[in-house]
Amino acid sequence: MSLIVAARFTTFPQAEEAAQRLFKSGFVEEDVTLFFVNPGGQHARYPIGGDTGTDAGAADAPKGAGKGVTIGAVVGAVIGVAIFALFKAPLLVSLIAAGVGAYVGSLVGAMSHTRDGGKLGRRRMGDRDTRDSGVLLAVHVSPDSQYDAARLLRDAGGDSIERATGRWQQGRWADFDPTRPPRPVTEFSEKRA
Repeated sequence: MSLIVAARFTTFPQAEEAAQRLFKSGFVEEDVTLFFVNPGGQHARYPIGGDTGTDAGAADAPKGAGKGVTIGAVVGAVIGVAIFALFKAPLLVSLIAAGVGAYVGSLVGAMSHTRDGGKLGRRRMGDRDTRDSGVLLAVHVSPDSQYDAARLLRDAGGDSIERATGRWQQGRWADFDPTRPPRPVTEFSEKRA
């Protein structure tokens, strides 16, 4: 396994400029690569897309659906009985109202028990251990040169500087997995002012 240090950049020109700094400091081209990392959930690890087989935010949805069915059926039955009493409608209307109430209640209950209440959007960083999207510049390093590479990446404007072990083949990080949580290089976790 090879030792790798990497940093995220916003654009390719920024990453290319950082690569030039590495070359001027003695790193060789075969030990430097850059590539784009897609946003979380967009790595197509499954045939229908996505990174995982299930959505962790929907784990409590069945519990919410059960509560919603109960509450919805009761509310629907009350409305059905009121319609039956006020308009002398057939008893079937009460049963239909209870069924519709149960169905709507199950949907509302399931959505209310998903993370963020069914709202779509990006999760907060604390909720996940994945890397942010952007241009990743990776450097094949030795134990002696890893801190020099991390410092150069930070000074060039790199964010989220990480250390990894992996296979470095033909000038690239061959076994990079965007879904694997990064291991930050804590000594260089903040950019210099």
